[in-house]
Amino acid sequence: MIVNRRNTLACIGVLALGAGGYAAYSGWFHAVPLSTPAGGIGKARAQDKVDQAKLLEPSTLGDRVLGAPDAKVVIIEYASATCPHCAHFHHETFPVLKKEYIDTGKVKFIFREFPLDNLALAAFMLARCAPQDKYYPLIDIFFEQQEKWTAGNPTDELFKIAQLAGFTRESFDACLKNETIAKGIHEIRERAGSAFGVDSTPTFFINGQVVRGAEPVEEFRKIIDAALAA
Repeated sequence: MIVNRRNTLACIGVLALGAGGYAAYSGWFHAVPLSTPAGGIGKARAQDKVDQAKLLEPSTLGDRVLGAPDAKVVIIEYASATCPHCAHFHHETFPVLKKEYIDTGKVKFIFREFPLDNLALAAFMLARCAPQDKYYPLIDIFFEQQEKWTAGNPTDELFKIAQLAGFTRESFDACLKNETIAKGIHEIRERAGSAFGVDSTPTFFINGQVVRGAEPVEEFRKIIDAALAA
């Protein structure tokens, strides 16, 4: 099932039901091929770069940022919590980029949610409901334990992860019923496709230059170093 405004809200109610809800609607919790968001990909799809100023405009939910606010290079990643290629990037490449560029003040990093299915939406809603300092730790765990929480009963597995960020059963259920956050994430996904040509995950923008897919760290180094030298 593709994420859209109508089934987004239906999904939230089912997740809040717990194991029984999952058993009845297990077909909803599978990654599906990405459909182009409303408005199409248009001009942005054919370009190697997009307008950096437009790209940096935050959504209604705001951005979660790592690194120096005034860094010369900005990396924006659009990813899905259930995307194996995204998990590979965050396991293999991101720690190196963080150590060499983000932690040293050379790069500002922004992660933006692009859920490919309703299970990814639920994970991202939990990250958004958590305190801001728990956002990136939760994203890291979702990718690290992706194979575990996307199998079996995802509601129980997501709750186990959420507890690490201080969620109770009550706050967990309340988060998955939060229409404002669900709609905000959906808007991020739609704008990524219609304004910036995002049609797969992960997709990166390095000072506006498009990088599609989990490229090796050497490719990121080349682009980042060139941007720093410019």
